[in-house]
Amino acid sequence: MSRRPSGRSASRRVAAGGAVLAVCAGAALVALAAPPSAESGVAAFETVRAVLQHPRCQNCHIPGDAPLQLDDGRVHSLGVLRGPDGKGAVGLQCTTCHGEANPPASYGAHIPPGAPGWRLPPPEHKMVFIGAKSGDLCRRLKDPRENGGKNLAALVDHVSRDKLVLWGWSPGVGRQPVSITHDRFVASFKQWVAAGAPCPP
Repeated sequence: MSRRPSGRSASRRVAAGGAVLAVCAGAALVALAAPPSAESGVAAFETVRAVLQHPRCQNCHIPGDAPLQLDDGRVHSLGVLRGPDGKGAVGLQCTTCHGEANPPASYGAHIPPGAPGWRLPPPEHKMVFIGAKSGDLCRRLKDPRENGGKNLAALVDHVSRDKLVLWGWSPGVGRQPVSITHDRFVASFKQWVAAGAPCPP
């Protein structure tokens, strides 16, 4: 004749089972909290690089002083130059033609687009994207001497909320937006940062 477990014995078993579950749940949480690997960070940076080297971004992140325009990256017409602060030469500043927002679609293609703070990087930190290999671009991006003194948190904020950055996904009539969604770009940027901002060789 089998004996039924006492209430105390059953309670002990339940408590033991609960302890095992708590340990397993704790281990899962630790695994979830682990930072991404350097390899995943480097892979995430490839998405970041693809965005930065899209014409909407790299046309203004130039090695010289004449910005580029359109999808084929031709030199800006009208003799436009970077100027002493990145906002254009004296007498021909960027905001002479570029307003705070894109003109209405009814104006047609090739009308100067607009966004708040239209400018190039200033000459002391040009932050060149054109022709840069992944590793060089990565190191340049996180170097405060190149990026205007930004730390990684400030860079995340910049790519997430700056309205001139956001313009790349809404560039107006006649221009191709950045092909990778902004949400995916920011997620990849954050993953790269969370992994310690590793750079390809």
